[in-house]
Amino acid sequence: MLSKVLNGVHEAIGNTPMIRLSRLTDGVEGNIFAKLEYLNPGFSKKDRAALQIIEEAERAGKLNPGQTVIELTSGNAGTGMAMVCAVKGYHFIAVMSKGNSYERARMIRALGAEVILVNQAPGSPEGQVSGADLAMVEEETRKLTEERNAFRADQFNLWGNVHAHEFYTGEEMWQQTDGEIDIFLDFVGSAGTFVGCARALRKHKKNIRCYIVEPETAPYLANKPILNPHHKIQGGGYCLPLPFLEGEQIDGYLTVSDNEVIEVCRKLAKEEGIFAGFSSGANVAAALKLLNGSEKGANIVLTINDSGLKYLSTDLYKDEA
Repeated sequence: MLSKVLNGVHEAIGNTPMIRLSRLTDGVEGNIFAKLEYLNPGFSKKDRAALQIIEEAERAGKLNPGQTVIELTSGNAGTGMAMVCAVKGYHFIAVMSKGNSYERARMIRALGAEVILVNQAPGSPEGQVSGADLAMVEEETRKLTEERNAFRADQFNLWGNVHAHEFYTGEEMWQQTDGEIDIFLDFVGSAGTFVGCARALRKHKKNIRCYIVEPETAPYLANKPILNPHHKIQGGGYCLPLPFLEGEQIDGYLTVSDNEVIEVCRKLAKEEGIFAGFSSGANVAAALKLLNGSEKGANIVLTINDSGLKYLSTDLYKDEA
């Protein structure tokens, strides 16, 4: 059923569809339920966090009319912030590493925002953003926040990020699946989605198992050796402490390789018609590992985080027929 006419694109955020990945799981015992967050108007799940952070700041009097908003981003949070700020009348500054795909910076600029690109750390491979790169972006963001007297829409520390998924995404998951959920998993960036959805789902069913997904070469959160912090899975795996993470919400850790992620992304597109980015492929690759291993027969819910259109300059879909 279509809703009434909306008063701004920000009101179109949320209520995304849930799809059973029946083709990728053909012959596998169990189900993967994928929530299509790339169908938000900014093409990612970060639209939710952007809206919640801004509106919580407005209600608390921490963001004043006409004030500049600033945040570091790998692209998706910046796109969401640029979109929300555009309709609410705030100037937005996105601070990004040059290692992120350039489509994101172009989209953020098109939405009227200012984009500051920060050089990668010495030794960082082009297009692979590490914790060292993000630390440089953080330093620039702090400096600009003070210089511009800006409101810092800090996705790593402001609880609006978690609330967006606790109050909305996780509740939608429960309703859409009629509560038939055994497992939730997430490739973590800020950990807002993981913590928010875990909290929401466990309000309904305490024994839902929640797994964190990390790059195979950088299982930092699992407290395992970091073999190589430079991986291709943009949007997470930064090998940095995440303030939102709560130990009691984590039932286990999973890892996926760059090649596994790329292979699953391409299968998602060709077999399920879902054109998604790296972190979405990480989620689905991890879910398939569970169904083929320790969690055979389970119902797994996850998010498809953003669109493959944001990665056309990378090798994710390079030379695909």
